Amino acid sequence: MKNFKKWLMLVVCALAASSLLGQEKDWANFGRYAELNKTVELPSKVVFMGNSITEGWWNNDSLFFKNNGFIGRGISGQTTAQMLVRFRADVINLKPKAVVILAGTNDIAQNNGYISQENILGNIISMTELAKANHIDVILCSALPAYDFGWRKGLEPADKIIELNKMIKAYADRNGFTYIDYHSQLTDGRGGLPEKYSKDGVHPTLDGYKIMEKILLPALSGY
Repeated sequence: MKNFKKWLMLVVCALAASSLLGQEKDWANFGRYAELNKTVELPSKVVFMGNSITEGWWNNDSLFFKNNGFIGRGISGQTTAQMLVRFRADVINLKPKAVVILAGTNDIAQNNGYISQENILGNIISMTELAKANHIDVILCSALPAYDFGWRKGLEPADKIIELNKMIKAYADRNGFTYIDYHSQLTDGRGGLPEKYSKDGVHPTLDGYKIMEKILLPALSGY
C-alpha cells in the first residue's frame, strides 16, 4: 500500500510538472499578441491569421495593414494546429468582419512532426467553422510555392503544396468561401518561389507581398 501511495504521488508530481512545463512553453504562443489584443478597437475589420509569411507581411509592409485597418496575427513557425488553438484569442475575440487564413506551409515542413494533408485541411476547416459560427466571413488562401525548406531540406514540398491548395480550393468552392490563389501567380517553373520575390525560397520580399496585396485587396473591398 505504501509503495502504491508513493507511486501515485510520483505520478501526480510528474503530471503537475508536465502541466507547468507546458504552461511555461506556451505551445500556441498566446502571449505573442496578448497585450496588443487588449488595444484593438472592437469590432475590428479584418484579421490575418497565419505563420511567418503573415508575420513577415506586417514587418515588410506595415502600412498595408495600417492604411486599410487590417490586423496581423501571424506567428513564425506555427502549424495549423497551433493557429487553431489560438484562433479564439487572436481572431474571434477581436470580433472582425472577416478573417484571412494563410496556413499549411509549416505542417508540410513537419515543424511539429508529420501530419497528413487531410488533417492539415481539417485544422483549416475547424478554424473556418469557428469563424462562421461567430459570424466572421472567411477568406481562404493558397499556401505559397516552395521548392525546398531551408530549415528542413529534402521533404520535396512543391507538389505537396499544390495538392494541399487543391484541397483548400475544393473545400472553399463547396462551401461558398472566397479562395485566394497566390500560388499560381508567384510560382516558378519548378513549383518554387522565384528569387525576384524571395531571398530564401519561402518568405516573400516586399515585391512578393505587393503582388499578394494586389491579388487579395479586391476580395476585401467590402470591409
